Amino acid sequence: MDSIGHIEIRVNGRSGGLPLSPNSYDIGEIKTILENVENMLYPISKKNRPIITYQIEEGSVRHKFKTNMQAVVAFTAVVSMIHTTQSISGLDANTAKAFESILNISKSKNYSFDITTSESKDDVLLKITPDTKFEKSENIWAETELYFYGVITNAGGKQNPNIHLDTKDYGMLLINAEKVFLEGEQENLLYKKYGARVIGKQNIETKEVDKTKLKLVELIRYNPKFNEDYLNDLILNASHKFKGIDADAWMSEIREVV
Repeated sequence: MDSIGHIEIRVNGRSGGLPLSPNSYDIGEIKTILENVENMLYPISKKNRPIITYQIEEGSVRHKFKTNMQAVVAFTAVVSMIHTTQSISGLDANTAKAFESILNISKSKNYSFDITTSESKDDVLLKITPDTKFEKSENIWAETELYFYGVITNAGGKQNPNIHLDTKDYGMLLINAEKVFLEGEQENLLYKKYGARVIGKQNIETKEVDKTKLKLVELIRYNPKFNEDYLNDLILNASHKFKGIDADAWMSEIREVV
């Protein structure tokens, strides 16, 4: 059984003129904290993530989470770095947005947040107050064309049509799609493998993809089968370029350069 660690986020403030407590803390605020913590712990793929358990306790409001120790250790390192640098630059998009969300709550509600973990021996790793300012890189996200491959598990939507593409590397992706495009598909898309050509934003420094704003350009039926004839044709077309070359000498030269 994997080792378990814990994270605690303590919220201090007032609600309706009274000190915060679980009895005066709205369910919408709990939902936001749950979403933010999940993105902090497992920002890339949530499909096969370990279990996160949750409880809320007195002491103003104390959110307590337990999960895989490895994730808690990584989270502790990230929070310690933010405390030291007061910057969220270089973090993946979901993690940075989660910390920004908590900072925005602090400013709008006049709350303060104290973050501790089992690795910090209950010492406060990071305090977020209405006066906190996080530095972040600007203009490092560029619009680009991207390709994703997976299985479509849902398609449609009355107000905001989209497809849900279950991928191996990125987990479940929600990709916005034009209603006209979905209407024009002749076959049932569900539970079939597709490649999706999309427009999205990618970090020019880390190459991370912002998965929150993807727009479908084209669906490509994906059938990854080995085609020996196609491979042989490629070899035949390229073989004339290597005519007269000593393969062993060429490989030795390449290795010396490396």
